[in-house]
Amino acid sequence: MLMTDGFEEKLDVRFANRKLLDEALTHSSYFHEFPDHDIPCYERLEFLGDSVLGFVIADELFRRFPLMNEGQLSELRVHFVRRETLAVVAKKLCLGSFLLMGRGEALSGGRGRDSILSSALEAVIGAVYLDKGHEQSRALVLRLWDDYVQNIGEKAIPKDPKSELQELIQAQGSDAPIYNLVTEDGPPHDRHFTIEVNVNGKSLGTGVGRRKLDAERGAAMDALANLRL
Repeated sequence: MLMTDGFEEKLDVRFANRKLLDEALTHSSYFHEFPDHDIPCYERLEFLGDSVLGFVIADELFRRFPLMNEGQLSELRVHFVRRETLAVVAKKLCLGSFLLMGRGEALSGGRGRDSILSSALEAVIGAVYLDKGHEQSRALVLRLWDDYVQNIGEKAIPKDPKSELQELIQAQGSDAPIYNLVTEDGPPHDRHFTIEVNVNGKSLGTGVGRRKLDAERGAAMDALANLRL
């Protein structure tokens, strides 16, 4: 029996092709210990699921908030699809306990690592899309993200963290924040950027994202949190 058994009940989705779910829950480290495992790791499904998630969230926000402009909708979308939000949703599903991964990765905390959980959740969404189609994958995303969507109102539009940080820093008489690329990792279809924000030569925060802009926003959010400590 695979560790992935039982996850269908968590999702409330029955797969016609169970191998898709097994693939979505297989971390690349699993092959180090089980080279004969005949199911690929989740990276290709992650690529697909990222696009499905982004479209479903964008479409729902567009329909739900007709008075918001493009910038406001973009800020909300970033909030919904960022790594931290994905990891919270994944933890509610206890996704980490169902992952197939190498012993070393598991012992180092891989089952609770946000980067792994967010990637695996996107892979699961991709697997549901392939197995059940657009409507059921959309329904799954909206069900899992319901708490976030329901708590957003027209007056609860998040402020651009980069703008907020710049206003705060300049009000203190400091130079404008500078964003520097620290690392760029991952295969071409799944790049991850790490950005550091500096003010007067001092690092205030870091962020990670699939786009540089998302990583910069994450760094600004981290800086704002640190400044408020």
